[in-house]
Amino acid sequence: MTAGAAPHGRPSVRRIAWTVLRVVASVVVLVTLYYLLPLDHSSTAATITMLLVGLAGFVALVAVQVRWIVRSPHPGLRAAEALAICVPFFLLLFASTYVALAALSPDSFGQPLSHSNGLYFTVTVFSTVGFGDITAKTDTARLVVTVQMLADLVVLGLAVKVIVGAVQRGRQRRAGPRSPAAGDEER
Repeated sequence: MTAGAAPHGRPSVRRIAWTVLRVVASVVVLVTLYYLLPLDHSSTAATITMLLVGLAGFVALVAVQVRWIVRSPHPGLRAAEALAICVPFFLLLFASTYVALAALSPDSFGQPLSHSNGLYFTVTVFSTVGFGDITAKTDTARLVVTVQMLADLVVLGLAVKVIVGAVQRGRQRRAGPRSPAAGDEER
């Protein structure tokens, strides 16, 4: 039995605890950075660049996570960790964009966006709840929200499918090559 593995290839309690600790630490660092960034002192070019670079970073993060999942001795646990890190990164990226956009043009949203309001708005859009207490008012804000809604569909559909596929490939890799079963002789 390998270190960190319980019987039947399941991750040990210690490995699970370590994974939870890494996820919590990662999310705490991301949220702390989000609240510390001076997003209300941005320019239009910097805001657009932040969103585009952030989206490219998100794609790269998912790609790296998929590679790690496939190579992991516990692909299911690694996939849970990947989702628990990638989704907050994605949400905080859009929240940052909304806060910066609201600072550039205060009439962009139905009310001023603090960091907390920006995060709240992002989560309501992501979850498709849309309470209506904060709304996009300008064309630019509506376009960015539309980009988020489309990206949400990609994250919920394609990214999750890719991660689940990586788990399956990782489990197949761990199982090794299959020998033909009885009755499956090659003809």
